[in-house]
Amino acid sequence: MEPIIMDRKQAPKIKDAVDFNLVLKPYEKYILKNGAEVYAVNAGAEEVIQIEWVFYAGNWFEKRNLVAASTNFLLKNGTSTKTAFQVNEHFEYYGSYLNRSCFNETAVVTLHCLSKHLEILLPVVKELLVDSIFPEEEINVYRQNMKQRLNVNLKKSDFVAGRLIDAYLFGNDHPYGKFSTFEDFDAVNREELVNFYQDYYTKGKFIVFAAGRLPSNLNALIDHHFGDIHCSKVEVFDIAPKNAEEKKYRIMNDPQGVQGAIRLGANFPNRHHPDFMKVQVLNNLFGGFFGSRLMSNIREDKGYTYGIYSYIQNHIKETAWIISTEAGRDVCEATVVEIYKEMEILRNEPVADEELLLVRNYMMGSILGDLDGPFHIINRWKNIILNGLDGDYFYNQIDAIKKVKAEEIRQLANKYLHPEQFYELVVV
Repeated sequence: MEPIIMDRKQAPKIKDAVDFNLVLKPYEKYILKNGAEVYAVNAGAEEVIQIEWVFYAGNWFEKRNLVAASTNFLLKNGTSTKTAFQVNEHFEYYGSYLNRSCFNETAVVTLHCLSKHLEILLPVVKELLVDSIFPEEEINVYRQNMKQRLNVNLKKSDFVAGRLIDAYLFGNDHPYGKFSTFEDFDAVNREELVNFYQDYYTKGKFIVFAAGRLPSNLNALIDHHFGDIHCSKVEVFDIAPKNAEEKKYRIMNDPQGVQGAIRLGANFPNRHHPDFMKVQVLNNLFGGFFGSRLMSNIREDKGYTYGIYSYIQNHIKETAWIISTEAGRDVCEATVVEIYKEMEILRNEPVADEELLLVRNYMMGSILGDLDGPFHIINRWKNIILNGLDGDYFYNQIDAIKKVKAEEIRQLANKYLHPEQFYELVVV
């Protein structure tokens, strides 16, 4: 057999990412004895596993601010048989990592471990989910640490701007608009945490997402340890946003600061809206990646900022379209003007085919990266499932990226990118 000789004078053919045929690996689904759903993706070359327990226990369900987040954070801080130190030492001994995160509608406990250690770690995860005791001394340490962190963060204009723009868009009392205060941390008490824990962890609703090199008896293992936890139906009831009446805000946060934080935000429909997928293309063109219009103008041409981005918040009920940047204090107002100029151009001028292809390729490449490995795959499925979407959503999204026309982009810009629709905030 003769060797194949490559012609190194001829460049290899470049294939646009938009021409890729992307496939989302399907999941396997199990139902535990208690009715809880388990979604699993068995893939990957390494003997590692990620398992997430997603509880409907976010701040959507709390009666007092910070109860949901505090409950979630303190899950690891002691059970009736283990101190916080012993809990953390157990997971570290087996080279595993147990994390917890609280969001608006949901709260998550995530385990990363070697496949061979799964059986010995699951009983302790269960112990945290049914037997956490929230020791008073741990609550006091948590309260003190969080107040110190808040004190530091409140000196940062970027942190203040992120809090305030959500409050303007949704209202201070809405789960999407609430933010923490020193008084909220002072009000955290064990009785409320225990009650919330019992209502939304030991008696609430949870879904399990697993990925990696999964053992063949995964379903039996999960069912054995978690199939007897009470799993009731929890609904994410509607809460209407209460928008602020004023649209423009200027906040003085640090008189000595040399930089200001800018946020522009407008209320926007969720993923079920027919415009959502094509607006993602418009958003990337506008400010969604390093080659966007906002970045080219405000960073590269004007030199006002190191980076500026626009994005649609990852909320389940309703969401918002946000433009975010930090700029020199003396050019903050000029930056806002340039943002509105880019909106006007998108409303009036169709995007060129070459630029639209660039955005399409970027988006397809990003999705391709999100399909690299079992953890990324299960995270994409988790996003689809928790938002109440079906398996076709992924392929409809690909189709929208490939087929959206320049004129459709312009029409969407005329529908959504008007300065009067945006709340405008500058914190210096």
